[in-house]
Amino acid sequence: MNNLIERQRGLHEEIERLEQAIVDQFMEDLKTHRDRLRNEHIVDRFLTRISDKSNNLYDMYEDKDGLRQSEIEALSASTEFSEFYERLRVIKDHHRKYPNEPVEPPEMEFIHMNLTSGGDAEDGEEDELEKKFSGEESYGRYLDMNALHGKYINLKDVKKLEYLQYLSEFDDFANAYPKQMKTSPDYKQYLNDLSEYLYSFFRRARPLFDLAELEEKAQKEMDEKWESGQIAGWEDIGNEMLDPELYCNACQKQFSKKTVYDAHLTGKKHRKNAEKLKQEQTTEETNGHSDTKQDRRKELAWKELLIAKYAEGLSDIREETKANVERKQALTDKERTLEQDQEEIDLAEQESDDEDEDRIYNPLKLPLGWDGKPIPYWLYKLHGLGVEYPCEICGNYVYMGRKAFDKHFQEWRHAHGMRCLGIPNTRHFHEITKIDDAFALYGKLKKENAQEDFVPDSMEEYEDDEGNVFNRKTYEDLRRQGII
Repeated sequence: MNNLIERQRGLHEEIERLEQAIVDQFMEDLKTHRDRLRNEHIVDRFLTRISDKSNNLYDMYEDKDGLRQSEIEALSASTEFSEFYERLRVIKDHHRKYPNEPVEPPEMEFIHMNLTSGGDAEDGEEDELEKKFSGEESYGRYLDMNALHGKYINLKDVKKLEYLQYLSEFDDFANAYPKQMKTSPDYKQYLNDLSEYLYSFFRRARPLFDLAELEEKAQKEMDEKWESGQIAGWEDIGNEMLDPELYCNACQKQFSKKTVYDAHLTGKKHRKNAEKLKQEQTTEETNGHSDTKQDRRKELAWKELLIAKYAEGLSDIREETKANVERKQALTDKERTLEQDQEEIDLAEQESDDEDEDRIYNPLKLPLGWDGKPIPYWLYKLHGLGVEYPCEICGNYVYMGRKAFDKHFQEWRHAHGMRCLGIPNTRHFHEITKIDDAFALYGKLKKENAQEDFVPDSMEEYEDDEGNVFNRKTYEDLRRQGII
């Protein structure tokens, strides 16, 4: 229904239900790290939906196209009754056109969400959470920077640090990274990979952390410290930028004298860099962002500062990672294998404990209904589910209730038993459960059918040259003896 006010009301209702769903998630008593992490991801999904719905509501209340105001005027004007009946007619026409269209109440969606997002989450959601992390990260408990450590080792002129030492110094850009290699493309790519990994880890391990606020504070700090040259590793940039006449933007280099600056302008390297810079500026102007990358060094400094802020926010996980790496380095291969096996055993015990907590009290061992709970006892007696019907042909399998017993004669277990006996599973053998009874009935049916079957030796007729008629067996015996 194209009704703006009704859509606004629906959005308000959905936001309230999402807020209640978030409260329900936080009210759960979760004991394990994995359950808490899954709960945070669910809440993060709810918050994203609330943000989207709120933006839609804001646009509706802004009413830039005037549709909301015109609708309110139509409902409050003198023609309000005609407007009401017109909308009622539209609703009736819709239901007349689609008479059997199923409608699910809005609250059912959040009931399903709570059923699949609590402690008894479905396997699909469990697998999705497991795919987000590597084995080394252990559901967001530790950092896995082995690949980044390999990229760091391959950088030119850097100190060859061990992995444990690298975890302590990867954000020390003033000392761990030589200044002469910071203009290389490999270093820029390394910074991009490092910042992307830390951002991704934040989103996966701490989905409710406000990264936007962290980046906003880092941007303010960057703007304040860049011009004054207080960024770690770039302290002399502020003084260099005070004399733009001696700075070459193409080569990203500051010169101390005018004569040296003028001499380098005629060099082959400068002309190549200038041509490359011109091409980049042309491309950026074509794409509509010509002034976003004026200074490459400032971009590198921003990446370094952002990585340092990420590392500061992950300081506790970083320390736990260092302790875990140091502990694993002291283990032998056999001890690592035993530890991994023990983790799997603990996980299995945890899952079994969860199952025990959710076990339903059912002393009479009544069958479970559609809701997973035992059916009422009167219904159990009404259907005769307490009566046992054993079947010897099915391997003495016991069927509970007459309905299950009647149905089993056409099911795979009984058909397989009849096939093993060499007896066709026809309607004649319905209600037959004993093997001896089945063989006796099968023999009787074979005798009755034998009289009706065509036997060539006794029923096929032959005639000799004199016109005498014999059956097949007699005719062949006389012919072999030479009588005919």
